[in-house]
Amino acid sequence: MAVITFLSDFGYRDHYVAAVKAKVLSLDAQVQVVDITHAIEPYNIAHAEYVFKAVFQDFPEGTVHILAVDTHGCKKGKYHATKYKGHYFLLADNGLLSLLTDGQPELVVELKTEDPFMPSPARDLLAPAAVYLAKGGDIDVLGESTHNITQLFNRQLRLGDHAITGHVIHVDCYGNLITDITRDSIDTIAHGRTFTIHFGRETVGRIYPNYNQVDDGDCCCTYNSQGQLCIGINKGNASELLGLGFDSQVDVRFYPGN
Repeated sequence: MAVITFLSDFGYRDHYVAAVKAKVLSLDAQVQVVDITHAIEPYNIAHAEYVFKAVFQDFPEGTVHILAVDTHGCKKGKYHATKYKGHYFLLADNGLLSLLTDGQPELVVELKTEDPFMPSPARDLLAPAAVYLAKGGDIDVLGESTHNITQLFNRQLRLGDHAITGHVIHVDCYGNLITDITRDSIDTIAHGRTFTIHFGRETVGRIYPNYNQVDDGDCCCTYNSQGQLCIGINKGNASELLGLGFDSQVDVRFYPGN
């Protein structure tokens, strides 16, 4: 029996999360369900993409993931099961799949359903499909193979000989700003040169191992465990204090060596 993970924008006030988990357990009481989070901002595909992409490969291959975010986002009532990097995803056709796989899922099937406009697709469609896959079922049985999925596109880094331009792609619960600029992109352009990082009216000239390497209240840049450049304020909320948020521009500028 594979693990089933569950991520949603259902929140923690209502019964929606429990209803999906009850459905899973009613189909197989031995299945292990791991909650990733249910605090995704409602309908926020970009938030779901960042959180899920940061963690799903930490689970064993064969894990089945229920992604119940913006589950009524497709007017045609289409839902997909897909295989990607040894994992299974179950989700609505709302563009999230294209972002998670950079438009290159290994296999996608459109889930068969008698009622595409059901009131609770996560409970009544995605949960049973997840249990089936977790028990070793063949994904092809769940529906017809398709290449017709809603396409969304992430912003792309602008890379030049002397600069990188990126953007904030996520603000975490501490107010830290996570960008799409990566350690690899900085190392590739730097070639040993010095550089400065520019955001809002601030400039930082060094990347630290973690935020507490600077004094309380000071700005700090670091890399997270995914190798992404992050901007924070030690013991403070960078998003609020700097007036920056999702999609704010961040530049890295490189200078000739001595």
